[in-house]
Amino acid sequence: MSTKRTAHIISHTHWDREWYLPYEKHHVRLVKLVDTLLDKLDNDPNYRSFYLDGQTIILEDYLQVRPDQKGKLEKYIQDGRIIIGPWYILQDAFLTSGEANVRNMQIGHQDARKYGAVAKVGYFPDTFGLVGQTPQLMQQSGITNAVFGRGVKPTGFNNTVSDGDYESSFSELMWEGPDGSKVLGILFANWYSNGNEIPVDQDEAKAYWERKLADSEKYASTSELLFMNGCDHQPVQLDLPEAIQTARELYPDTVFIHSNFNDYLQSVQRSMEHELSTVKGELRSQRTDGWSTLVNTASARVYLKQMNQLGQAMLEKVAEPLASIAHALKVGEKYPHHLFTYAWKTLMQNHPHDSICGCSVDEVHREMVTRFEKSRHVAEAITEDSSRAIAEAIDTSSFAETGKDALPVVVFNTSGWKRTGIVHIEMDALRLYFRDGYTLEDASRLAKEADVSGRVLVDEQGNVIPCTVEDLGLQFGYDLPDDKFRQPYMCRKVKLTFEAEKVPALGLKTFAWVKKESAVAQSSLLTGDRVLENAVLKLTISDDGSFTLTDKKSGRTYHDLGIYENTGDIGNEYMYKQPDGEAALTTRGTDAQIRVLQDTPYQAAIEIVHEWEIPASADEKLEEEQRDLIYFPHRKAQRSTRMVPMTIRTVVSLSRSGKGVEIESTFNNQAKDHRLRMLFPTDLNTSVHHVDSMFEIPQRDNTPAAEWENPSNTQHQQAFVDVNEAGTGLVVANLGLNEYEVLQDGRNTIAVTLLRAVGELGDWGLFPTPEAQCLGAHTVRMAIIPYSDSDMQSGAYKEAYQFQIPWTLCQTGVHPGSIAPTYAPFQWEGGDLAFSSLKMNEGTGDLLLRWYNMRSRAAELKLNSNIPYYYFYKSTILEEHGERMDTDASGQLSLQVGACEIVTIGIARQIK
Repeated sequence: MSTKRTAHIISHTHWDREWYLPYEKHHVRLVKLVDTLLDKLDNDPNYRSFYLDGQTIILEDYLQVRPDQKGKLEKYIQDGRIIIGPWYILQDAFLTSGEANVRNMQIGHQDARKYGAVAKVGYFPDTFGLVGQTPQLMQQSGITNAVFGRGVKPTGFNNTVSDGDYESSFSELMWEGPDGSKVLGILFANWYSNGNEIPVDQDEAKAYWERKLADSEKYASTSELLFMNGCDHQPVQLDLPEAIQTARELYPDTVFIHSNFNDYLQSVQRSMEHELSTVKGELRSQRTDGWSTLVNTASARVYLKQMNQLGQAMLEKVAEPLASIAHALKVGEKYPHHLFTYAWKTLMQNHPHDSICGCSVDEVHREMVTRFEKSRHVAEAITEDSSRAIAEAIDTSSFAETGKDALPVVVFNTSGWKRTGIVHIEMDALRLYFRDGYTLEDASRLAKEADVSGRVLVDEQGNVIPCTVEDLGLQFGYDLPDDKFRQPYMCRKVKLTFEAEKVPALGLKTFAWVKKESAVAQSSLLTGDRVLENAVLKLTISDDGSFTLTDKKSGRTYHDLGIYENTGDIGNEYMYKQPDGEAALTTRGTDAQIRVLQDTPYQAAIEIVHEWEIPASADEKLEEEQRDLIYFPHRKAQRSTRMVPMTIRTVVSLSRSGKGVEIESTFNNQAKDHRLRMLFPTDLNTSVHHVDSMFEIPQRDNTPAAEWENPSNTQHQQAFVDVNEAGTGLVVANLGLNEYEVLQDGRNTIAVTLLRAVGELGDWGLFPTPEAQCLGAHTVRMAIIPYSDSDMQSGAYKEAYQFQIPWTLCQTGVHPGSIAPTYAPFQWEGGDLAFSSLKMNEGTGDLLLRWYNMRSRAAELKLNSNIPYYYFYKSTILEEHGERMDTDASGQLSLQVGACEIVTIGIARQIK
């Protein structure tokens, strides 16, 4: 290392919007901070620059209170003294979807460009681990670096750094993603506060810099040393120019500069003297003792994760595709970019790590529930408008020939694959508008008297489809037309449930409920009182409510599935800690109440009820240890001897065409300080497993590293976890259950966390969080999907991904139209590819479709469009217009997709 070292001092504040204080209390402090910063920039030209934490939402939050300061903000951003972007918010990596991260980058860039330049810094100061595809996402965003604080070198209690054998030799490293993309990684080896509150006094400065310079040089690979002048909610250090001058006088052999990330990163790259270590894939702090990974934020306040899963799916997998298709077919309104931006921003305001991780005070998470609902309501409104517009343009006239008084129903499949599944719709058998002169009494009487018998469901060829009809009776409703006052009505409503078969990818299929004399063949999926069976699966339920599942193709049977496990938890919102010496409680051997709940030709279900008792809470010692701030691994509390009821109602269902078994568990939690899981033994002989993450299916070891001391080895998942042996495997999919563990029990059991109840935030003080005990009613959903031979693995993953996506159904009338009753705007092939997104670019009007390669081998994408277009081009996650791509004589695009590549295809719909 050169003797002439440079100390790069970067001023910043790490701004958790909400955490140990509610949002508005942090908001007040933010306004004060930015006011102070602007005054400092006004009055001191020696205060060179300030990094605004990489998230443009800070500008929104500030200007919401101080709109009069917008001009001054613009000036200093354009002058390079306030540096903004690239994100909208600093999100958690493992608990937010790939598309949510893409929208975060897109909106952050859009907002930053309105002010000036976007900081091309891959900024992850306090993200709780990082996903493996981060290098590729950065490269596609024009960012060649990643600056982060966690995942490689461990940070322990209160962010203290431990020494040991790490993946990287230095605080600088090369980080390589699974596709081969590389970025320069900068690890905050001494945290992002290692240059905080620099003294002006010479004696204090001497002691400060002796320690700080040594700490930085301990890890640095060059003489360019990084000092982060700020911390969580840190006010601006107003005397920083004077402190820097003191340092220059004390250390004439060191260049002290008030720097920025761009200058620092360029200096590091110019000064590189050592070969850097290359770290590959996920950064999850696996080479640590396992006590400070913060992984159990994946199970803190599970209800938030469930709302997030639904909110993300409704935006990226339902509303965006439907709005894109409606606009491209010119049957609906313009693509509502403004509404999508609002809905995404509202959702992403719940995505910072202290928010979505469920590790804040109770007031924070109450407000999150409202945001989730607001965002979802916008997505639902867009979905309703778009689906109705498409449905009204479908040619349903042929249904007039299939029976009398046809009531057409359109089923939309907004997943990326052909889909079969059980669908539901509440529809009007009769609707009477008051505008037509009906009195309330007459409308109610006529609706009640309406005959809803003698009807069957048919497809467009007139084939009768098995269907269950539930009469919902008289209901009030209203329309809200765009061109007149609201239109109230009374109706007779029914609920139809049926299996929609082979609905095309990103497409639709139309049915109709008609008056027709027809006998529907009766069949059953029940082959015994406790046996469900279709063409590919057989499930048998035992006395204790556990079940065996046989994959008929492979002949493999999985035993003891569906057992519940309960343990104490004396940890906090960040980390799980089982009481020392405690034996887990399970439902194994506990008799359950079992009955048939549903028996139709298309689906059968069995209800399993466990009347269980578990300890009411931890004992009194836990509260004492919390008050004394005992670090959670060292706590000695046990569980109370007082018991409370835990009744769990489990519904196991199998559909006629189902490739997996669905599970719905409902329970009313009245206990504190505990964890509830469901267990799925696989009995597969393997040392690794696969799991869904952001644009990736990474492989993880079943056994942790040698350094790992924590008895628990729970991990993050998104849609599913997969344990397989020689092409035979078991996939467990979930809806918003982001924590799992592959147990070291000799059976490679997949344990999925359903609930974790704790009473404190944790971290740097005592912050009671009684609402994190999650008392009350909960419902969770999973699917178990066995598969055999390697070609079926992608099929099982497809089923797991489709499990995440709600069906969309819409009632319409009998009318001519320009769209066929069965229709898809695109056709694509690519066995190892997963479809991710269809949306419209605001600037160009182009359609953007995204896939990612689930495997570490090349794949081929073939794509045809039934929507008129001019040409295809390859784009990026920022939707940049890339090179035009040729198609064959039939208009088909063929594209080689690299191993683990994220590929975005633009469809230009006008000449450019």
